[in-house]
Amino acid sequence: MTTSLHQRPLPSAFSDRFPASLHYSNLPHRQISIFSRAGLLALLSLMLILGVIVPWADMPGGIFSANKSSVQQWRRYTLPQAVSFVAKNGTVIVCAVSRAYLPFLNNWLISISRQKRQDMVLVIAEDYATLDLVNQRWPGHAVLVPPALDAQSAHKFGSQGFFNFTARRPQHLLHILELGYSVMYNDVDMVWLGDPFTYLQGSHDVYFTDDMTPVKPLDHSHELPPPGKKGRTYICSCMIFLRPTDGAKLVMKTWIKELQAQPWSRAKKANDQPAFNWALNKTAGQVDLYLLPQAAFPTGGLYFKNKTWVQETKGKHVIIHNNYITGFEKKIKRFHDYGLWLADDHANESPLGKL
Repeated sequence: MTTSLHQRPLPSAFSDRFPASLHYSNLPHRQISIFSRAGLLALLSLMLILGVIVPWADMPGGIFSANKSSVQQWRRYTLPQAVSFVAKNGTVIVCAVSRAYLPFLNNWLISISRQKRQDMVLVIAEDYATLDLVNQRWPGHAVLVPPALDAQSAHKFGSQGFFNFTARRPQHLLHILELGYSVMYNDVDMVWLGDPFTYLQGSHDVYFTDDMTPVKPLDHSHELPPPGKKGRTYICSCMIFLRPTDGAKLVMKTWIKELQAQPWSRAKKANDQPAFNWALNKTAGQVDLYLLPQAAFPTGGLYFKNKTWVQETKGKHVIIHNNYITGFEKKIKRFHDYGLWLADDHANESPLGKL
Protein backbone atom coordinates (compact mmCIF):
# COMPACT_ATOMS: atom_id res chain seq x y z
CA MET A 1 0.00 0.00 0.00
CA THR A 2 1.49 3.36 -0.97
CA THR A 3 1.17 6.47 1.16
CA SER A 4 -0.93 8.12 -1.56
CA LEU A 5 -3.85 5.92 -0.57
CA HIS A 6 -4.05 7.80 2.71
CA GLN A 7 -4.05 11.27 1.19
CA ARG A 8 -7.18 13.34 0.77
CA PRO A 9 -7.64 15.35 -2.43
CA LEU A 10 -6.09 18.76 -1.87
CA PRO A 11 -8.35 21.78 -2.32
CA SER A 12 -8.20 23.49 -5.69
CA ALA A 13 -5.91 26.49 -5.52
CA PHE A 14 -8.37 28.68 -7.36
CA SER A 15 -11.80 27.09 -6.82
CA ASP A 16 -13.13 29.91 -4.67
CA ARG A 17 -11.14 32.81 -6.06
CA PHE A 18 -13.48 33.79 -8.87
CA PRO A 19 -17.03 35.14 -8.53
CA ALA A 20 -19.98 32.99 -9.42
CA SER A 21 -20.72 35.21 -12.43
CA LEU A 22 -17.63 33.81 -14.13
CA HIS A 23 -18.54 30.15 -13.66
CA TYR A 24 -19.17 28.16 -16.83
CA SER A 25 -22.81 27.55 -15.88
CA ASN A 26 -23.49 31.27 -16.18
CA LEU A 27 -21.87 31.71 -19.63
CA PRO A 28 -23.81 31.47 -22.87
CA HIS A 29 -23.93 27.86 -24.00
CA ARG A 30 -22.11 28.32 -27.31
CA GLN A 31 -19.83 25.47 -28.42
CA ILE A 32 -16.24 26.55 -29.07
CA SER A 33 -13.82 24.41 -31.05
CA ILE A 34 -10.42 24.04 -29.44
CA PHE A 35 -8.86 24.78 -32.87
CA SER A 36 -10.79 28.01 -33.39
CA ARG A 37 -9.32 31.39 -32.48
CA ALA A 38 -11.57 31.64 -29.42
CA GLY A 39 -10.66 28.10 -28.37
CA LEU A 40 -6.95 28.73 -28.64
CA LEU A 41 -7.28 31.96 -26.65
CA ALA A 42 -9.23 30.10 -23.92
CA LEU A 43 -6.58 27.35 -23.80
CA LEU A 44 -3.80 29.96 -23.59
CA SER A 45 -5.64 31.73 -20.75
CA LEU A 46 -6.03 28.45 -18.85
CA MET A 47 -2.33 27.69 -19.23
CA LEU A 48 -1.49 31.17 -17.94
CA ILE A 49 -3.69 30.65 -14.89
CA LEU A 50 -2.21 27.23 -14.12
CA GLY A 51 1.37 28.29 -14.71
CA VAL A 52 1.36 31.66 -12.97
CA ILE A 53 -1.48 32.02 -10.49
CA VAL A 54 -1.65 28.54 -8.98
CA PRO A 55 1.98 28.31 -7.77
CA TRP A 56 1.50 31.51 -5.79
CA ALA A 57 -1.86 30.59 -4.32
CA ASP A 58 -1.56 30.31 -0.53
CA MET A 59 -3.26 26.93 -0.33
CA PRO A 60 -2.10 23.36 0.39
CA GLY A 61 -0.49 21.55 -2.51
CA GLY A 62 0.20 24.13 -5.21
CA ILE A 63 0.69 21.78 -8.16
CA PHE A 64 3.65 23.58 -9.71
CA SER A 65 5.53 24.34 -6.47
CA ALA A 66 9.17 23.37 -6.42
CA ASN A 67 10.66 21.82 -3.29
CA LYS A 68 12.09 25.07 -1.94
CA SER A 69 8.89 27.03 -2.55
CA SER A 70 6.86 24.19 -1.01
CA VAL A 71 8.86 24.46 2.21
CA GLN A 72 8.22 28.19 2.35
CA GLN A 73 4.57 27.61 1.53
CA TRP A 74 4.05 25.34 4.52
CA ARG A 75 5.81 27.84 6.76
CA ARG A 76 3.13 30.37 5.79
CA TYR A 77 0.38 27.82 6.42
CA THR A 78 -1.84 28.94 9.31
CA LEU A 79 -3.83 27.07 11.92
CA PRO A 80 -7.19 28.28 10.51
CA GLN A 81 -6.20 27.04 7.03
CA ALA A 82 -5.00 23.70 8.36
CA VAL A 83 -8.06 23.04 10.51
CA SER A 84 -10.37 23.94 7.64
CA PHE A 85 -8.52 21.47 5.40
CA VAL A 86 -8.49 18.43 7.70
CA ALA A 87 -11.76 18.82 9.64
CA LYS A 88 -14.56 16.40 8.93
CA ASN A 89 -18.11 17.16 10.06
CA GLY A 90 -16.75 20.11 12.02
CA THR A 91 -14.28 18.01 14.04
CA VAL A 92 -10.51 17.64 14.02
CA ILE A 93 -8.11 15.29 15.83
CA VAL A 94 -5.00 17.08 17.05
CA CYS A 95 -1.62 16.13 18.45
CA ALA A 96 1.45 18.24 19.19
CA VAL A 97 4.77 16.72 18.16
CA SER A 98 8.46 17.57 18.16
CA ARG A 99 11.03 15.72 16.08
CA ALA A 100 11.99 13.29 18.85
CA TYR A 101 8.42 11.95 18.98
CA LEU A 102 8.11 11.08 15.28
CA PRO A 103 8.28 7.28 15.86
CA PHE A 104 5.40 7.58 18.35
CA LEU A 105 3.48 9.77 15.92
CA ASN A 106 3.73 7.08 13.28
CA ASN A 107 2.67 4.35 15.71
CA TRP A 108 -0.34 6.41 16.78
CA LEU A 109 -1.29 7.22 13.16
CA ILE A 110 -1.27 3.55 12.19
CA SER A 111 -3.73 2.77 14.97
CA ILE A 112 -5.97 5.68 13.91
CA SER A 113 -5.83 4.59 10.26
CA ARG A 114 -7.23 1.23 11.32
CA GLN A 115 -10.30 3.11 12.58
CA LYS A 116 -10.56 5.11 9.30
CA ARG A 117 -10.08 8.43 11.12
CA GLN A 118 -6.66 9.49 9.81
CA ASP A 119 -8.05 12.14 7.44
CA MET A 120 -9.18 14.15 10.47
CA VAL A 121 -5.70 14.35 11.99
CA LEU A 122 -3.77 17.61 12.25
CA VAL A 123 -0.20 17.46 13.52
CA ILE A 124 0.81 20.64 15.33
CA ALA A 125 4.55 20.59 14.68
CA GLU A 126 6.69 22.20 17.35
CA ASP A 127 9.78 22.43 15.13
CA TYR A 128 10.43 22.95 11.42
CA ALA A 129 11.94 19.51 10.88
CA THR A 130 8.62 17.92 11.89
CA LEU A 131 6.58 20.40 9.86
CA ASP A 132 8.61 19.79 6.72
CA LEU A 133 8.69 16.00 7.01
CA VAL A 134 4.97 15.55 7.65
CA ASN A 135 3.85 17.93 4.91
CA GLN A 136 6.30 16.46 2.42
CA ARG A 137 4.79 13.01 2.94
CA TRP A 138 1.23 14.02 3.86
CA PRO A 139 0.54 17.51 2.46
CA GLY A 140 -1.63 19.80 4.54
CA HIS A 141 -1.69 17.69 7.70
CA ALA A 142 0.92 19.61 9.70
CA VAL A 143 1.10 23.22 10.83
CA LEU A 144 3.54 25.14 13.00
CA VAL A 145 2.26 27.90 15.27
CA PRO A 146 5.23 30.24 15.86
CA PRO A 147 7.55 30.39 17.59
CA ALA A 148 9.21 27.07 16.85
CA LEU A 149 10.62 25.34 19.92
CA ASP A 150 14.04 23.80 20.45
CA ALA A 151 13.49 20.25 19.20
CA GLN A 152 16.18 18.80 21.44
CA SER A 153 15.00 20.26 24.73
CA ALA A 154 11.27 19.71 24.32
CA HIS A 155 11.02 15.99 25.02
CA LYS A 156 12.55 15.29 28.42
CA PHE A 157 9.79 14.99 31.01
CA GLY A 158 10.22 17.51 33.83
CA SER A 159 12.48 19.81 31.82
CA GLN A 160 11.71 23.44 31.04
CA GLY A 161 11.58 22.49 27.37
CA PHE A 162 8.91 19.89 28.08
CA PHE A 163 6.92 22.45 30.08
CA ASN A 164 7.16 25.00 27.25
CA PHE A 165 6.05 22.29 24.82
CA THR A 166 2.98 21.18 26.81
CA ALA A 167 2.05 24.66 28.05
CA ARG A 168 1.13 25.71 24.50
CA ARG A 169 -1.53 23.00 24.28
CA PRO A 170 -4.51 24.95 25.71
CA GLN A 171 -3.71 27.92 23.48
CA HIS A 172 -3.86 25.73 20.37
CA LEU A 173 -7.08 24.08 21.52
CA LEU A 174 -8.73 27.40 22.40
CA HIS A 175 -7.87 28.79 18.97
CA ILE A 176 -9.52 25.79 17.29
CA LEU A 177 -12.62 26.17 19.45
CA GLU A 178 -12.85 29.86 18.59
CA LEU A 179 -12.77 28.89 14.92
CA GLY A 180 -15.96 26.91 15.60
CA TYR A 181 -14.63 23.34 15.49
CA SER A 182 -14.84 20.44 17.92
CA VAL A 183 -11.43 19.00 18.72
CA MET A 184 -10.02 15.79 20.13
CA TYR A 185 -6.52 16.04 21.56
CA ASN A 186 -4.26 13.00 22.00
CA ASP A 187 -0.71 12.54 23.18
CA VAL A 188 1.09 10.35 20.66
CA ASP A 189 2.21 7.72 23.19
CA MET A 190 -1.28 6.28 22.74
CA VAL A 191 -2.71 3.48 20.62
CA TRP A 192 -6.29 3.24 19.41
CA LEU A 193 -7.87 -0.20 19.64
CA GLY A 194 -11.33 1.10 18.75
CA ASP A 195 -13.13 4.27 17.69
CA PRO A 196 -13.37 6.71 20.62
CA PHE A 197 -16.00 8.84 18.93
CA THR A 198 -18.68 6.25 19.71
CA TYR A 199 -18.12 7.03 23.42
CA LEU A 200 -18.71 10.79 23.15
CA GLN A 201 -22.29 10.50 24.29
CA GLY A 202 -24.54 13.51 24.73
CA SER A 203 -23.53 17.09 24.06
CA HIS A 204 -21.22 17.85 26.98
CA ASP A 205 -18.63 20.63 26.82
CA VAL A 206 -15.52 18.70 27.89
CA TYR A 207 -14.77 14.94 27.88
CA PHE A 208 -11.72 13.53 29.69
CA THR A 209 -10.19 10.45 31.34
CA ASP A 210 -9.11 9.68 34.90
CA ASP A 211 -5.39 9.18 35.52
CA MET A 212 -5.91 7.24 38.76
CA THR A 213 -5.24 3.49 38.93
CA PRO A 214 -7.87 2.21 41.43
CA VAL A 215 -10.44 0.08 39.62
CA LYS A 216 -13.85 1.67 39.12
CA PRO A 217 -17.10 -0.27 38.63
CA LEU A 218 -18.10 -0.61 34.98
CA ASP A 219 -21.10 1.63 35.60
CA HIS A 220 -19.12 4.32 37.40
CA SER A 221 -20.25 7.93 37.54
CA HIS A 222 -19.35 10.25 34.69
CA GLU A 223 -19.10 13.24 37.00
CA LEU A 224 -15.80 14.93 37.80
CA PRO A 225 -14.19 12.76 40.52
CA PRO A 226 -13.62 14.25 43.99
CA PRO A 227 -10.29 16.00 44.68
CA GLY A 228 -7.34 13.97 45.93
CA LYS A 229 -4.77 14.66 48.63
CA LYS A 230 -3.43 17.77 46.88
CA GLY A 231 -6.85 19.37 46.81
CA ARG A 232 -7.42 18.70 43.12
CA THR A 233 -8.45 15.87 40.86
CA TYR A 234 -6.07 13.63 38.86
CA ILE A 235 -7.57 13.90 35.39
CA CYS A 236 -5.27 13.18 32.46
CA SER A 237 -4.59 16.10 30.11
CA CYS A 238 -3.47 13.71 27.37
CA MET A 239 -6.85 12.68 25.96
CA ILE A 240 -9.47 15.45 25.79
CA PHE A 241 -12.49 16.11 23.59
CA LEU A 242 -13.94 19.61 23.42
CA ARG A 243 -17.00 21.05 21.73
CA PRO A 244 -16.89 24.72 20.60
CA THR A 245 -19.02 25.93 23.52
CA ASP A 246 -18.60 28.76 25.99
CA GLY A 247 -17.99 26.15 28.70
CA ALA A 248 -15.12 24.45 26.87
CA LYS A 249 -13.57 27.82 26.04
CA LEU A 250 -13.80 28.82 29.70
CA VAL A 251 -11.89 25.69 30.74
CA MET A 252 -9.14 26.42 28.20
CA LYS A 253 -8.84 30.06 29.29
CA THR A 254 -8.66 29.01 32.94
CA TRP A 255 -6.05 26.37 32.08
CA ILE A 256 -3.92 29.05 30.42
CA LYS A 257 -4.21 31.29 33.50
CA GLU A 258 -3.26 28.43 35.81
CA LEU A 259 -0.16 27.69 33.74
CA GLN A 260 0.84 31.35 33.92
CA ALA A 261 0.40 31.25 37.69
CA GLN A 262 2.47 28.05 38.03
CA PRO A 263 5.52 28.56 35.79
CA TRP A 264 8.34 26.08 35.54
CA SER A 265 11.30 26.48 37.88
CA ARG A 266 14.22 24.28 38.90
CA ALA A 267 12.69 23.93 42.34
CA LYS A 268 9.21 23.14 41.02
CA LYS A 269 9.40 21.28 37.73
CA ALA A 270 5.82 21.84 36.70
CA ASN A 271 3.94 20.32 33.79
CA ASP A 272 0.58 21.16 32.26
CA GLN A 273 -1.57 18.49 33.97
CA PRO A 274 -1.96 20.00 37.47
CA ALA A 275 -3.01 23.29 35.88
CA PHE A 276 -5.60 21.45 33.76
CA ASN A 277 -7.04 19.85 36.88
CA TRP A 278 -7.22 23.17 38.71
CA ALA A 279 -9.03 24.58 35.68
CA LEU A 280 -11.57 21.74 35.77
CA ASN A 281 -12.08 22.07 39.52
CA LYS A 282 -12.53 25.85 39.39
CA THR A 283 -15.02 25.80 36.51
CA ALA A 284 -16.93 22.62 37.38
CA GLY A 285 -20.09 24.45 38.40
CA GLN A 286 -20.20 26.43 35.16
CA VAL A 287 -19.22 23.76 32.63
CA ASP A 288 -20.83 20.48 31.51
CA LEU A 289 -18.08 17.91 32.16
CA TYR A 290 -18.04 14.20 31.28
CA LEU A 291 -15.69 11.51 32.59
CA LEU A 292 -15.16 8.81 29.96
CA PRO A 293 -15.45 5.14 31.01
CA GLN A 294 -12.34 3.70 32.64
CA ALA A 295 -12.68 0.33 30.90
CA ALA A 296 -12.45 2.00 27.49
CA PHE A 297 -9.83 4.64 28.37
CA PRO A 298 -7.57 3.19 31.07
CA THR A 299 -4.48 4.92 32.35
CA GLY A 300 -1.19 3.14 31.71
CA GLY A 301 -0.77 2.56 35.42
CA LEU A 302 -3.84 0.32 35.30
CA TYR A 303 -3.62 -1.31 31.86
CA PHE A 304 0.04 -2.30 32.04
CA LYS A 305 0.11 -3.26 35.72
CA ASN A 306 -3.16 -5.02 36.49
CA LYS A 307 -3.41 -8.19 34.38
CA THR A 308 -6.53 -9.37 36.20
CA TRP A 309 -8.40 -6.18 35.34
CA VAL A 310 -7.24 -6.35 31.73
CA GLN A 311 -8.67 -9.86 31.39
CA GLU A 312 -11.93 -8.89 33.09
CA THR A 313 -12.42 -5.95 30.72
CA LYS A 314 -11.10 -7.63 27.57
CA GLY A 315 -12.81 -6.32 24.46
CA LYS A 316 -13.75 -3.01 26.09
CA HIS A 317 -10.42 -1.13 25.64
CA VAL A 318 -10.46 1.74 23.13
CA ILE A 319 -7.39 3.93 23.72
CA ILE A 320 -4.32 2.73 25.62
CA HIS A 321 -2.04 5.38 27.08
CA ASN A 322 1.59 4.43 27.62
CA ASN A 323 2.08 6.63 30.70
CA TYR A 324 3.26 5.89 34.23
CA ILE A 325 6.67 5.33 32.65
CA THR A 326 9.32 7.72 31.31
CA GLY A 327 11.94 7.37 28.61
CA PHE A 328 11.52 6.66 24.89
CA GLU A 329 13.22 3.28 24.98
CA LYS A 330 11.18 2.10 27.95
CA LYS A 331 7.92 3.20 26.35
CA ILE A 332 8.76 1.51 23.06
CA LYS A 333 9.77 -1.70 24.83
CA ARG A 334 6.53 -1.79 26.79
CA PHE A 335 4.50 -1.26 23.62
CA HIS A 336 6.51 -4.08 22.02
CA ASP A 337 5.88 -6.37 25.00
CA TYR A 338 2.12 -5.84 24.72
CA GLY A 339 1.94 -6.07 20.92
CA LEU A 340 1.16 -2.37 20.58
CA TRP A 341 4.27 -1.19 18.73
CA LEU A 342 3.08 -1.07 15.12
CA ALA A 343 5.58 1.30 13.53
CA ASP A 344 8.14 -1.34 12.55
CA ASP A 345 6.02 -4.00 10.87
CA HIS A 346 2.98 -1.97 9.74
CA ALA A 347 4.48 1.31 8.54
CA ASN A 348 2.67 0.91 5.20
CA GLU A 349 -0.58 1.59 7.09
CA SER A 350 0.60 5.05 8.13
CA PRO A 351 -0.03 8.15 6.00
CA LEU A 352 3.67 8.92 6.56
CA GLY A 353 5.00 5.54 5.48
CA LYS A 354 8.17 4.20 7.08
CA LEU A 355 10.22 6.85 8.90
